[in-house]
Amino acid sequence: MKHALIVLVDGMRPDGLQQANTPAIDRLIAAGASTLSASTVMPSVTLPCITSLFFGSPPEVHGVTSNIWNPHHTGRSLLDVVARARGTAASFYNWEPLRDLSRPGSLQAGICLHNCGEPGGAGDTELTRVALRTLERDPADLVFVYLGHTDVAGHDSGWMTAPYIRAIENADQCIGTLVAGLRADSGDWLTVVTADHGGHGTGHGTESEADMTIPVILSGDPAIASGTRLADATNIIDIAPTVARWLGVPSPTEWHGQAIRLT
Repeated sequence: MKHALIVLVDGMRPDGLQQANTPAIDRLIAAGASTLSASTVMPSVTLPCITSLFFGSPPEVHGVTSNIWNPHHTGRSLLDVVARARGTAASFYNWEPLRDLSRPGSLQAGICLHNCGEPGGAGDTELTRVALRTLERDPADLVFVYLGHTDVAGHDSGWMTAPYIRAIENADQCIGTLVAGLRADSGDWLTVVTADHGGHGTGHGTESEADMTIPVILSGDPAIASGTRLADATNIIDIAPTVARWLGVPSPTEWHGQAIRLT
């Protein structure tokens, strides 16, 4: 049986990822396909970007243009699509506005811990433990884990500062723990690691390269040759149809993204 894990590290710039010590992500890159030059959407802030990821469409389509949930059209998210196909989906996050990424009844498990501001990324670590304990009891076909401390470190100390890099390194430890824990279960796992946006100074939200460029990493699909390079034109809206294809569920016609092509 196929499963998918999507881990989103809030505010993780690709050059920050390259500077940090990230053995878990490095293993995923070496074994799978990746690009450090993918793009997010404008405005490059968290809720519009993550809504675009799950609804496969840019903000001008779904209508979420700030960190306040106010859509004029959302359609079905990836979480809804999996549930409608009689699969199971679970979502774990430590930034509460992400509660609206699915319709009522679509989640087998939905857990929010209000702890992304905990020093040193302790909240991300705790969320990871909670996710694995929950999934050990109630496995899911699609798992979403949002790690928020990297963005907090960027706002508090500045993007590319030492605390920001350490936050990426802590997120990498969380990713390693998640991958090891989930792959110990039966079935094939596709792991997707990405970010919603980057940042510069102590903020983000502009069209600058620092804000708009994100990593996208896919690992676990045996059809992907190790170390494959994804097209630089990869966009955050392409992740949902890519995961849907892996899981064997149809992408809704209202999605604008396309399943990611390998180069």
